[in-house]
Amino acid sequence: QVQLVESGGGVVMAGGSLRLSCTTTSRVFSSHTLGWYRQIPGKQRELVAAMTIKGSITYGDAAAGRFTISRDHDKNTAYLQMTGLRPEDTGVYYCNARVSTVGLTSPDFGSYGKGTQVTVSA
Repeated sequence: QVQLVESGGGVVMAGGSLRLSCTTTSRVFSSHTLGWYRQIPGKQRELVAAMTIKGSITYGDAAAGRFTISRDHDKNTAYLQMTGLRPEDTGVYYCNARVSTVGLTSPDFGSYGKGTQVTVSA
């Protein structure tokens, strides 16, 4: 069973920053690619960023050079640092864990947490 707990969402003004956290078990952290996907109203779920256990990173178009993913082995936690937030970034951000290291742009695989809401006001 894959347990993923997201936190760090909230309401922020345009141009602001947020850091999302995804905490899991040591078993999952040491064996799964961890990623962030987002669901914006009216749009399909899309990749924001994903990082394999070896540190290889894939960014989706949504990241656009503004977001950074990282992993902390000591805390079994993956982070998404978001800067320069825009109103169009508003949505639910989900942590994802999957064994695969390829095909990460597809949101159709792996396990998801419950998500955390990010709201960016103009």
